Amino acid sequence: MLGFNKKTQDASPQENTGGENKVLHFIRTHKKRCIAAVVAVAVLAVVVIPRRSRSASADMAYVQEALGRRDIVNVYDGSGTINAADSYTVKSLVTGTVLTADFELGDTIQKGDVLYVIDSSDVEGDLESAQLSVSQAQRSYDDAADARNVRTKISGEVSSFAVAAGDAVQAGQTVATVRDTSVMLLAVDFPAAEAQSFAVGQAAQVMPDTTFEVLNGTIRSVSGADPSGDASLMTCTVTIAVPNTGSLTTAQAAVAQVNGVSSLNSAHFAYQREETVVAAASGTVSELCVREGSTVRQDDVLLRITGKDLDKQAQNAADNLRSAELRMSSAERNISHYTIDAPISGTIVDKKVKAGDKLSANDAAMQNLCTIYDMSYLELKLNVDELKIRSLKVGQEVEITADAVPGETYKGTISSILVAGTTANGSTSYPVTVRIDEMGDLLPGMNASAKITTASVKNVLALPNAALVRGSYVLVTKDSPSAANAEASMTAPDGYVYVKVTTGISDDDYIEVKSGLQEGDTIAYDTSTVSTTDFYNNMMVSAEGGDE
Repeated sequence: MLGFNKKTQDASPQENTGGENKVLHFIRTHKKRCIAAVVAVAVLAVVVIPRRSRSASADMAYVQEALGRRDIVNVYDGSGTINAADSYTVKSLVTGTVLTADFELGDTIQKGDVLYVIDSSDVEGDLESAQLSVSQAQRSYDDAADARNVRTKISGEVSSFAVAAGDAVQAGQTVATVRDTSVMLLAVDFPAAEAQSFAVGQAAQVMPDTTFEVLNGTIRSVSGADPSGDASLMTCTVTIAVPNTGSLTTAQAAVAQVNGVSSLNSAHFAYQREETVVAAASGTVSELCVREGSTVRQDDVLLRITGKDLDKQAQNAADNLRSAELRMSSAERNISHYTIDAPISGTIVDKKVKAGDKLSANDAAMQNLCTIYDMSYLELKLNVDELKIRSLKVGQEVEITADAVPGETYKGTISSILVAGTTANGSTSYPVTVRIDEMGDLLPGMNASAKITTASVKNVLALPNAALVRGSYVLVTKDSPSAANAEASMTAPDGYVYVKVTTGISDDDYIEVKSGLQEGDTIAYDTSTVSTTDFYNNMMVSAEGGDE
């Protein structure tokens, strides 16, 4: 090791104390300006010293060191608090008596498990009323929507339409006729004496007066006989149903015979059922849904009617239905709050409310019924400075220690790095989350330290951080192999030259040399040197103190 002693110069004290007082007074009253001037001089000195001041080899004391190889590991150190993977404080949105709370501290529960049941008898009537309102509104809407459709009440054949598409109709106006022609009815008179023995469903024979064929029929009804009167002077009307194959019409007449007894007269056939269809509302016929002569079934739509009144009626009914549905949904949601399920899976770590307790408005207990921790893994939250955040990546391994668990080291992995930073005092930090799967004795709430290896190299040329001048220059002895690459523009102390280097990663003490130096070089540096940045920062802190 070679040392260069700094020269010193004795200074005699000033005899003019009055002049000293004036100088001190000027410095006190112009502190900021003086500091700024000193900073400027210091920066200038840093630039000039390598060229001039350091030309005198006796100005500073240097430490010499042979350039060697070593491993360099760059580590980020941080600290934070251990948290559960997830946590949830269960709260109540309703008041009432707690009926059940079938769990205890330390129990493991699954998401969806019932934690609390609260008495809901006071609101059950609201739900039932809302459900009835929806049913009523639904029927009203169905009726209003169906008012556009004109339907038949019977099955049969569409005999005729009284309107066409585009026609205007009024409520109660005839729009179509539907007839059931599958069975024809014949009502004829028989002597009451014989007719009193006839029965409904009894066979009868019918003879049309145009074809004189015999058709089989069935008695539908017997009426007109008075059992208390003289049957020999009375008649009964017997109605007979005859299946129609398509040949019978109301224009035909016929006689009938039952048990060999002939009817006293003939009569025209009548349709089994006939409906004159009318419009239930006023409007315009938008379409005919079937053709004349076609067969329809009961409730089939014959035609449709549109109109402003119908549209308004349907819209009002739809609005009323929607309003009723919203009230029912609100009632259902409200009553669901009386059963409280576990929002997450985990362990019960706090229970403040038990069965039998009463929850009232503004009750603090409503805000904290119980607390659940998901302990499937743990997390460590770190706030990383903006200058170091770029060296961290998701997936990097983390070494974790906690004072509460001495002697133990745990492994974690960076699971997330958020880009939303927090700025304070001119510096920004970013949230980093470390996941810990093998938690051992670690518990939520413990303070922990984290070490993250951000970069590492092995067996590389390395020099002390203090040996680096102006970020890229190193002082080496003139007999070093790399002295041949001396920087001619920089004046070095006697026996030394400045060499420009390219550096890599560093730790707290050493920095990697990628080029510019080689093994066999002897480097020199002043251990007492203060960097320009540190000097400038210190001066600025003093300046921010303000005038006194």
